[in-house]
Amino acid sequence: MRILILSDIHANLEALEACLAAAPQHDQVFNLGDVVGYGASPNEVAARSRELGSVFVRGNHDKACTGIDGIADFNPTAAMAVHWTRKRLTPDHFDFLKQLPAGPVSPMEGIQCVHGSVRDEDEYVVVAREAYPLLAEASVRLTFFGHTHIQCGFAVEGAEDLFHILVPGYTSRNRAEHETIQLNPRAKYLINPGSVGQPRDNDPRAAFAFYDTAEDALTFYRVPYDIPKAQKKILAAGLPDRLATRLGEGL
Repeated sequence: MRILILSDIHANLEALEACLAAAPQHDQVFNLGDVVGYGASPNEVAARSRELGSVFVRGNHDKACTGIDGIADFNPTAAMAVHWTRKRLTPDHFDFLKQLPAGPVSPMEGIQCVHGSVRDEDEYVVVAREAYPLLAEASVRLTFFGHTHIQCGFAVEGAEDLFHILVPGYTSRNRAEHETIQLNPRAKYLINPGSVGQPRDNDPRAAFAFYDTAEDALTFYRVPYDIPKAQKKILAAGLPDRLATRLGEGL
């Protein structure tokens, strides 16, 4: 099975299409949530996401934009984007997003998908002290998560519980790159494919991951996309300027 893993698209159609153009041939797509929010193409991205497959977990922006959750925990810029998105989602896409399942979702044996974490779908897992307990308690070998917009991985290996942090060693910020990691059969993994539509790891390129079950290999990808076009859409929509400028910064 060859699996494309997408997360945090955030209504950025240009970034999504660039990822799909760069992705290897795949059998299934796992979508880790936050299909909408921030960006200016919520209906287009929802439609494209639905075409790609049926394995989804909901993100906090998906919940906020469909009224499942409020926006008390959102900063003013994010809250404005939520209000804008609610007004523009078609009824069909609104219902689709509202019905997305909470994680964890287990699409196959040994794999689970979450937005934040297994214990809290809105939890941010950024550093080792947050990742290690989740790995120690994990009942499956491989957990895909998103929410942080940071492409990375964490692993605990063997009976010794050796802990590893996986960070791709890219050398560019303006061309396509990828890095493959051969997984250890004795390890458990937390893998974040990064954000398709709004990276926050100081790299503006769109991010995704690819998992080949036969090879037991995971590949991180970064691809450039038409950032100016996405920025112009945001500004033309009347969304906050910061949502446009941050795309060029990767922050």
